[in-house]
Amino acid sequence: MADVKIENVRKQFGEVVAVENFSLNIQDGEFIILVGPSGCGKTTILRSIAGLETITSGEIYIDGKPVSKVAPKKRDIAMVFQNYALYPHMNVRSNMAFSLKLKKVPKPKINEIVERTAGLLGMGELLDRKPNELSGGQRQRVALGRAIVRDPKVFLFDEPLSNLDAKLRISMRAELLSLHQRLKTTTVYVTHDQMEAMTMGDRIVVMNNGVIQQVDTPQNVYDNPANQYVAGFIGSPAMNFIDCRISQDQGQYYVVSPGMNLKIPEDKALKLKDRVGQEVSLGLRPEHIIHSNFADQAAPGVSFKGSVWVIEPLGSEKLVYIRPENQETLIARLDPHVLLKIGDVADFKVRMDLAHLFEKTHGRVIF
Repeated sequence: MADVKIENVRKQFGEVVAVENFSLNIQDGEFIILVGPSGCGKTTILRSIAGLETITSGEIYIDGKPVSKVAPKKRDIAMVFQNYALYPHMNVRSNMAFSLKLKKVPKPKINEIVERTAGLLGMGELLDRKPNELSGGQRQRVALGRAIVRDPKVFLFDEPLSNLDAKLRISMRAELLSLHQRLKTTTVYVTHDQMEAMTMGDRIVVMNNGVIQQVDTPQNVYDNPANQYVAGFIGSPAMNFIDCRISQDQGQYYVVSPGMNLKIPEDKALKLKDRVGQEVSLGLRPEHIIHSNFADQAAPGVSFKGSVWVIEPLGSEKLVYIRPENQETLIARLDPHVLLKIGDVADFKVRMDLAHLFEKTHGRVIF
């Protein structure tokens, strides 16, 4: 096991800057998630750690040693790819043993390591099968096993579950987490799926346009986004944003928009003293918009009317698409027993104590 330190890394392809001033300290045994949309630079960073990309500037350290000029095979890392990359003419046993044979590990030791790893992954009965005889989930286990037998200092995962169906992705997420808890190997995992990021990482690194937007635990990123981009990217459904203006009346602060006049809690109003009249963006998580009949937790008097546009029943909850007067559609995550039908005009209350406010121009968080 080892820590990984990335210092001021920049990667440029011709005129395109893929990663800019990327710095991150990954602790020994930590499970780090790099998350962001396609083209944000997350895979470039992963490949740079592996040595598959040559960084333009900066430095990468593994176990305290600089590796930017070290060949990939000497970095003591193991990488699991999206497409499995198994040798089709070899059975599972041979696929897993291949790297050990290259290292000239004695055959009895290879057999011992492969058998133990196969048992760890619950695929002992698959060792004599070839990849075309395996399901997608089984092939992914083989790819994991091939990485594990190397006993690397660092695991690198490049969207390893994206080719699996939804149900299998959930079970494989649990298996990967269980495996990490047993092996305690430093892990860097790339995904565009924010659900994977939220459920798997010790910390998540949210990226956009090659730049880190926020690094924190999943819950802190969800509860306290650093800016409007992070707030909108993390969460499913995404956070609702409402264009508003800050106003003041008799010592109280409000965010005002057509059809809405929402009072700001006193503890947050202190940050608005010099912002009266400014255009801002109000951020509301879907679960913080509550039907008035179930609004015990909502601030009294903080409400608006909206017409029901779409209802998506999900069993344990329902997503209700609401159109307030002269507003874009908002999504509320409601109790499944709320009785609403399309076309209803209803009262909704807002958890303003959990709301977020962002600067209109740059998206920086106000609270």
